[in-house]
Amino acid sequence: MKKDYIVPLLLGITILGYTQEKKSNVAIATSFYKDVTTTHLPYKDLQALSMDAAIADLDGDGDPDILIANEHRPNILLINNGKGVFTNKSSQIPQIAHDSEDIGIADFDLDGDPDIIVVSEDDKTNELYLNNGDGTFTDGGNRIPVSGTSNSVVVYDINGDKAPDILIGNNGQNNVLINDGKGHFTDETIARFGEFIDVTQDLTLCDIDNDGDQDLLVGNEGANRILVNDGKGFFKDQSSERLPYRNEPEETREVVTADIDGDGDLDILYGNVQAFVPKALRQNRLLLNDGKGFFTDITQTHLPKDENRCFGVAFLDIDRDGDMDIMTGNTSGPKFRVSSPFSVYINDGKGMFSDATGTFMPSNIKGKGFDIDFEDINGDGIKDLFLSNRGAQDFLLFGREM
Repeated sequence: MKKDYIVPLLLGITILGYTQEKKSNVAIATSFYKDVTTTHLPYKDLQALSMDAAIADLDGDGDPDILIANEHRPNILLINNGKGVFTNKSSQIPQIAHDSEDIGIADFDLDGDPDIIVVSEDDKTNELYLNNGDGTFTDGGNRIPVSGTSNSVVVYDINGDKAPDILIGNNGQNNVLINDGKGHFTDETIARFGEFIDVTQDLTLCDIDNDGDQDLLVGNEGANRILVNDGKGFFKDQSSERLPYRNEPEETREVVTADIDGDGDLDILYGNVQAFVPKALRQNRLLLNDGKGFFTDITQTHLPKDENRCFGVAFLDIDRDGDMDIMTGNTSGPKFRVSSPFSVYINDGKGMFSDATGTFMPSNIKGKGFDIDFEDINGDGIKDLFLSNRGAQDFLLFGREM
């Protein structure tokens, strides 16, 4: 979609959303995505407790498949027919119930196909699934030398040997596991991280200081952290120098980065909740990078106010105008039992966001949003949405050609 097409649409935005006068533009916005959940997902099979989803070509046929981390139940594997219609092939992965929370995918044993790591919280079991080459997987969990109350995992070649390593976020000491190149791992946590105890909900890798290596953002129940990479995979906590902290408690569930203002560096969005930290502010938080990895809080001036419990956040170009917008998955009500819309905030191109919730997706797309994936699932060149909806049907929405 051309940018000059979207400009009239954005003229109808106010800080509260689209004005009533722009009803035709609302219709255009809503038509960006079509709900194909009941026709393209194995609906009856997916009454899941979805905590996370990962999208990758797991069976080697050239199209993206979906893996779902299913809390307290066996995980779910959905295989794509190439046109975005999925079949439940969960029998191709080990079917053991764990408190699965987060997924990482990489070729850990360097045999040319993608493998899977899933970390678990309450039962402290990290699951490693090794691909047999045909999209079936064998349990390799005995190769993971640590256990913990884990909520997040990221995979990245930390030491530059071309083998993907594993970083795990825990309630306790976070972990760094170094790959020997054959998919066996050694715990090098203390040497590479140092000792610190957090209640970590999310880890995000990004080059925040523009020096060419991946640094680590740690989203916590409590003070968040920035760990700066020395270029060799050893990290130093520089949080107090680089991050502005709130006076009020903060409970971050997810942290994401994007260049929101087009200046060539990565800015930070914290998705916040109030679940386990008393009196934590629910307001999400937006931080602007000065280009060297030092941040200023621009939440009050650039981000709409919200009282959501935001369990999932994503930067994505939902209106196809070339800049990064924001989408959040929310929960509300006592004990998080009330279905909520997925919030959408539109970027003006300079990092100023306006609330456009309810205008880009069908009105029935409500739930308990825990994860947002933005990928071309049906191969038409337009990015689609897979929305993890904990405790109910996950959603699949195809992007329409405009």
